[in-house]
Amino acid sequence: MEQEPKNFTVIGIAGYIAVRHVKAIRETHNNLVAALDRFDCVGYLDNYFPDADFFTEFERFDRHVAKLNRTGTPVHYVSICSPNYLHDSHIRFALRNGADAICEKPLVLNPWNIDALKDYEQETGKSIFNILQLRLHPAIIELRNKIKAGPKDRIYDIDLSYITSRGNWYHYSWKGDVEKSGGIATNIGVHFFDMLIWIFGDVKENIVQVLKHDKAAGYLELEQARVRWFLSIDFQDIPEQYKSKGQRTYRSITVDGEEIEFSGGFTDLHTSSYQEILVGRGFGVESSRKSIQTVYTIRNATPVGLKGEYHPLIKNL
Repeated sequence: MEQEPKNFTVIGIAGYIAVRHVKAIRETHNNLVAALDRFDCVGYLDNYFPDADFFTEFERFDRHVAKLNRTGTPVHYVSICSPNYLHDSHIRFALRNGADAICEKPLVLNPWNIDALKDYEQETGKSIFNILQLRLHPAIIELRNKIKAGPKDRIYDIDLSYITSRGNWYHYSWKGDVEKSGGIATNIGVHFFDMLIWIFGDVKENIVQVLKHDKAAGYLELEQARVRWFLSIDFQDIPEQYKSKGQRTYRSITVDGEEIEFSGGFTDLHTSSYQEILVGRGFGVESSRKSIQTVYTIRNATPVGLKGEYHPLIKNL
């Protein structure tokens, strides 16, 4: 029996990632009834939900959601694509209004916020789901299955490299403010750390060697892996053979020297995430704890410099 369409709202509808959520809402045959963003560059909605109500002021959006709930068009889900530091507040707004929350990563900036949100779930009877789409990528699932089927005492050597060039605008936006974004490791790295912990087990050691506004690097020892990682938004850090071709992004994960290819298949992972959430298999609050703790530790660490095991790309820094 086909499920009745659910009513969604999206907070942060003008942001980069929001279109994937809007697309997922449509592809799962549900309704976008209202959206919020302080910026009004949201013309793309005409291709998806032209009849959705749109607000640039939170107070009016808040009143509208309350009205929808009161007049027989209840909001079932609030999808949260706002700046990282607002996630906690917007999740609470969703639950307070009788909706489940679907939130982009990072779920929150600090580990203790997770406990408070779990209490809020208990109080309201509503649920919080985090988008951890790499856990749904076929290549990542295949790798995890391979590791789980292998020897439990085997330790793998991993190099994680993610360089995604950003212009000057980045540093003047909320993304460049550590208080608002959580810094480089949180903003662009949290889903990679989640993926590695999900596959290779809990963090045993977390050493930070470089920690700057535009790059970070360190060494993670997991239960079944030694991880050298490097994250950057500086175009100059891209290896020369890729930079010379004009490539502005470089992503690589090697396991015991073997490249894990997962560049493709990203565009549909939000739809897959929504499908899982809608049938009760979404990733809940607790799923985020270990990666949030990891990036919190990185953000507050004192870098040790080029000591011990460090990523080859930081030799020239």
